[in-house]
Amino acid sequence: MFQYVIRRLLLAIPVLFGILLVTFILARLIPGDPCKAILGEKATQDVCERFIRERGLDKPIHVQLGIYIRDVARGDFGNSIRYSRPVSIILIERLPLTVELGFIATLLAALIGIPMGIISAVYSNSLADVITMVTANIGVSMPVYWLGLMLAYVFALLLKDTPLWLPPSGRLTAGLASVPFYQVYNLNAGAPESFRFHVYEFIGNMYVINSLITGNWKILWDAIQHLILPSVALCTIPMSIIARMTRSSMLEVLGLDYIRTARAKGMPKSKVVLKHAFRNAMLPVFTIIGLQLGTIFAGAVLTETIFGLAGVGRMLFEAITARDYPIVQAFTLVIAIGYVGMNLLVDVSYVFIDPRIKLK
Repeated sequence: MFQYVIRRLLLAIPVLFGILLVTFILARLIPGDPCKAILGEKATQDVCERFIRERGLDKPIHVQLGIYIRDVARGDFGNSIRYSRPVSIILIERLPLTVELGFIATLLAALIGIPMGIISAVYSNSLADVITMVTANIGVSMPVYWLGLMLAYVFALLLKDTPLWLPPSGRLTAGLASVPFYQVYNLNAGAPESFRFHVYEFIGNMYVINSLITGNWKILWDAIQHLILPSVALCTIPMSIIARMTRSSMLEVLGLDYIRTARAKGMPKSKVVLKHAFRNAMLPVFTIIGLQLGTIFAGAVLTETIFGLAGVGRMLFEAITARDYPIVQAFTLVIAIGYVGMNLLVDVSYVFIDPRIKLK
């Protein structure tokens, strides 16, 4: 297995380089001038020339690409054009929210989509099958931005002053503040530039995880409440696809001879379905869950913008409109690394799901 993982990681290098190259070129093909986008239309020609020169944007594109690849290889994503801050620091501030949102959305999609698919397959061509598949088709047809606006309208406005009210935006209620766990426990994280400090800060910016570590249940509940609507809006399309894939895979397995044999021996239906059928139908389902990570990250751009969440998706949208090339390139590369890593974990999990599979 170790050799397989190493080989997959080596094969991921040209993939990530290709993504970096395409993103680098496309970012510079976006119409507009970064100087005008950031400083405004009233910026003079002299100001813009100095702005472009100070940031190295006057060099040929192949020279800029070579400098950027060299810096990335050293772990330096450069400085933001708009904020004049290291992009790595902005990533540490913004990525934790997107990770939390993506994890909860994926978890919801799997916990709801898999049972829907199982029910639909077991009771094929019944009313339950029709209802679950119609629900899945509706879910996959609703755009994330429309569903997000509708959820905010219903739960924040129509259900205001009721127990079902949910916050429509933000990460925490005004007046609440999450104290990082390393400050609560007085952990010696070292200098702010150290790797350990950045890891602590990254975990501390995950409000749900940080609240669990510190035992701050008020912050935990408030953070979860603020993530419910965005997570539901983000998980709907992946949930529908997972439900349809689960149904298709389960129908194929339920028609095999060993399932009929188990039923003929008088084995309980629940045991046949969950222990024998579902276990052998899990491989395609796990594959589609890994592939849906791309949909989750793509939907996060709109979801975070609609719900006013300061995550990677919203920052990426703002960086594109402001022609902030370093942020666009770094955030896209990090998302690609997460996508490749997730799919590698899914492939490795096949060994534990089905012992007959050998990774060579």
